[in-house]
Amino acid sequence: MAVRPVLRKRYQTGRLTDTGLSFASIVLALAASALLFFLLGVPPFRALWLIFSGALGSWYGVGEVVVKTIPLALCGIAVALAFRMQVWNIGAEGQIYVGALAAAAVVRYCAVDSFPPMLLMMTAGAAFAGGLWGGAAGYLKARWNVNEIITTLMMNYIAIHLMDYFIYGPWRDPASLGFPMTAPFPPAARLPMFFDSRVHLGIILAFIAVIIFRIVLRWTRWGFEIRVIGENPKAARYAGIPIMRNIILVLFLSGAIAGIAGMCEVAGLQGRLQHGFSPGYGYTAIIVAWLGRLNPWGIALVAFFMGTLLVGGETLQVIMRLPLASTQVMQGLILFSVLAMEFFRNYKVILVRDGGR
Repeated sequence: MAVRPVLRKRYQTGRLTDTGLSFASIVLALAASALLFFLLGVPPFRALWLIFSGALGSWYGVGEVVVKTIPLALCGIAVALAFRMQVWNIGAEGQIYVGALAAAAVVRYCAVDSFPPMLLMMTAGAAFAGGLWGGAAGYLKARWNVNEIITTLMMNYIAIHLMDYFIYGPWRDPASLGFPMTAPFPPAARLPMFFDSRVHLGIILAFIAVIIFRIVLRWTRWGFEIRVIGENPKAARYAGIPIMRNIILVLFLSGAIAGIAGMCEVAGLQGRLQHGFSPGYGYTAIIVAWLGRLNPWGIALVAFFMGTLLVGGETLQVIMRLPLASTQVMQGLILFSVLAMEFFRNYKVILVRDGGR
């Protein structure tokens, strides 16, 4: 009697299954990356070893990984907050830029000589600007059901070019020899660094974001409302949960967290606003959020892993003279692997005999 595969819908998956599928997606992506390196004429296992040894083989490398983990974790939390409600914020990249732009505006027009009030003003300005950027898409979604994927994605380009207008124009430093950047921030506007490395105060803000995300989603009424709206909008509407208000609020807070990530980048690392300061953290955060299963602890771990790939990719450029695009291809392979494993999260394959059910 012949045997054929049958797909069965999964209505619930356990934590062990979710973790296993996330791990399998990483293994699949690394295997595909090894094949890519082989086709490029590079020893695949040596290339993968160089990625991880270059990033984690020294304290300097670990520090650089943590530096890249900070914006990835913050932006991962930002988009995961929206994703938990089945609202798709693809605009974290633009929200990073407007947050950084607002922080630079605070430094330019409201600078003080004391660090604590300066930090509070920069954080508030960045959060408010990023929140408005995300909240605008939320209002369009709630009021007229405008697709938030399109609006948040298109607003990324507006934010990037808006920042370029200021750094190429009225805010450009006359002493920058024509390069697109603002004047250096004063010491009071710089985030302190730790451990004789470039790891800055943003690591504390990222940790706080992870903790608050966990508390809000797990133990608060508003977190319960977010989960209900995401899992069953009809039940949420029947229960009287204000869906429109929550859409606007969630996208506002999502944008605010991404805006804080932008502030951390310019105040912690760059020390000024300059062109292209984000190498696509907002887009990579989408991979981080999904691979972390929208769990704050998983997001933090995946952010560290993606930071390892970014730092290790720089090692490949130096030693094997591979382009930066090779690391970006690896990120794309991880995303496709996550999407492939999402199929097995939603369905299971069962072998049945003909005539069986």
